[in-house]
Amino acid sequence: MPYADLSQTRLYYVIDGPESAPVVVLSNSLGTSADMWARQIPALTQHFRVLRYDTRGHGASSVPEGEYTFDQLSGDVVELLNTLDIPRAHFCGLSMGGTTGLALALAHPDRVGKLVLCNTGARLGTEASWQTRIDTVRQTGLTNMATGIVDRWLTPAFRTREPGLTQVLIDILRRTNDTGYIANCAALRDADLRARMSEIVAPTLVIAGTHDVAATPAEGQAIHQAIAGSAYVEFDVSHLSNWEAADDFNRAVVEFLLKE
Repeated sequence: MPYADLSQTRLYYVIDGPESAPVVVLSNSLGTSADMWARQIPALTQHFRVLRYDTRGHGASSVPEGEYTFDQLSGDVVELLNTLDIPRAHFCGLSMGGTTGLALALAHPDRVGKLVLCNTGARLGTEASWQTRIDTVRQTGLTNMATGIVDRWLTPAFRTREPGLTQVLIDILRRTNDTGYIANCAALRDADLRARMSEIVAPTLVIAGTHDVAATPAEGQAIHQAIAGSAYVEFDVSHLSNWEAADDFNRAVVEFLLKE
């Protein structure tokens, strides 16, 4: 398995696609891993070299002690790009991965080509809601919470139509380290980038889900309105738009990244 030993953590990563193609980095949502992008790889690798990684505290990456911040999470991306000798890349992140993208584009604008922000917000939830989540995970454990969490990620219609794909997500969540999950919840609890959205200069596509209660369309619209020249698309789905509307999602992302 490919690993990058960075200054604060060890990241698992995987690369697909032609070596000569432009690089696009995919950043996972809270409680998942690089595997959440499986439905994007066939489409994206027709045009791009795709770099996926497990955010610290997730998947096969290490679980550093203490609470995390988005300065650290975006810094991990920069160190990973440095390790792989990638000077600049497009970036696509969903939910927590989208917030990582916002932090990256603000702190390291020279490293970001185009930016795709999916089912995310500049301020997700409240301090109280994230602290409640942290306390619940400590008491209950993700294994026992996984099914309920995935119920919020996908619409009832999709869960009925695709029980196998729904189970894949439940199993990914069950394998997530409780300590790593809590540490990333702390980053979301403390992050508020709303006042800085207008500073982002990267060409940006914002993707939202009509039925998303975790990162509502209003939050996506707020990012769209704050970032000059950004594009916005909304799908008739819940939180994991890349999973539930994979074909439409892939088409929108590829068209945006290829547009001159």
